[in-house]
Amino acid sequence: MQAEAFALAPADAAELIRRAAALIFDVDGTLAETEELHRQAFNHAFVHHGLGWHWDRAVYKDLLRVTGGKERMRAYHAQLGIAPPLPDADVAKLHRIKTAHYAELVESGCCPLRPGVTDLLAAAKARGQRLAIATTTSHGNIDALLSQALGRRWAADFDAIVAGDDVRHKKPAPDVYLEILARLKLDASDCVAIEDSGNGLIAASRAGIPVLITRSMFFRDDDFGAAQAVLDDLSELEGSIQKTEKQPHAQ
Repeated sequence: MQAEAFALAPADAAELIRRAAALIFDVDGTLAETEELHRQAFNHAFVHHGLGWHWDRAVYKDLLRVTGGKERMRAYHAQLGIAPPLPDADVAKLHRIKTAHYAELVESGCCPLRPGVTDLLAAAKARGQRLAIATTTSHGNIDALLSQALGRRWAADFDAIVAGDDVRHKKPAPDVYLEILARLKLDASDCVAIEDSGNGLIAASRAGIPVLITRSMFFRDDDFGAAQAVLDDLSELEGSIQKTEKQPHAQ
């Protein structure tokens, strides 16, 4: 906690947000508390495939240090010390089953956006700020979540969407953020990344982008010392940002 002593207060964090030309959002844990649904979906896939694996919350929290669902399964298999590695076809099949079940869970309406997210998106749009998504998850998972939360035409509000499979290296590598900057044609200092994990913070920071952290269930104990601001959730920004104020730096 000592490393976070110099993080901005909510009012200053709101000013950081207000002055940005673009807001770049992570998805899982940031826009919604999706990780528990992902965990359940992985376990469903394991049962369906007859693997005999089960990831409880403690195991899954540790595995979340590995970014990417397919990568996570390979890492777990390696931990078991069972040779040979799972064939790529099996990993791909497991991931398809998992993704389909995750979509079913999200479509049941059990995973709303986190507090403050909807208001921040609306305020940013009103100010003329650009919106983007930089995530390790798949396009299918993004669409499942945001179609339910924001409506089928949600993607029209975002200027750039970069998912894990769009780049060579996933977080904590900066690839997704560098690709977002290239698509937006903006300097890193003109943007703010909104993240919930240490890996996300590292990825955005390596790209030179200031980071605001909103703590989530599985990552709340990560080291956020390099963040500009650390909030429990984005509702802490409410009342500090004037929603109707013209954004002078927006493009």
